[in-house]
Amino acid sequence: MDRRLAPLLDTVCVLVLVVIGTRNHESANSVIDVLAVGAPFWIALGLGWVLPGPRRHPLSTTAAASVWLTTVAAGMALRNLAFGRGTALPFVIVAALFLFATMFGWRALARRRTDQPSVVGSENSGRN
Repeated sequence: MDRRLAPLLDTVCVLVLVVIGTRNHESANSVIDVLAVGAPFWIALGLGWVLPGPRRHPLSTTAAASVWLTTVAAGMALRNLAFGRGTALPFVIVAALFLFATMFGWRALARRRTDQPSVVGSENSGRN
């Protein structure tokens, strides 16, 4: 996997969280609404990617933990303090668990995929 895709995949994790949440609560009527809800988390995600660890080893569990924790903690703080939106405990728990599952999940799948030997050309193509 191209390591440059890692920040994009984390961004998609946040996007999926925001889209599901805004649809379930019928709080987004436009793309602008989705962007407004996701903004604090994307800003926080950017902060997580400024750290050297995720950039050097984007598929590691350490990178996942660093980016996840920064995204959740700073995202909730920004959401509450800078964006004037609530951070009810159930929302914090759901967001933290969802982002944990998706951010660690895609990395586990990517590591598993890159650890397997290539199948192409490794078999005797049926010729004797």
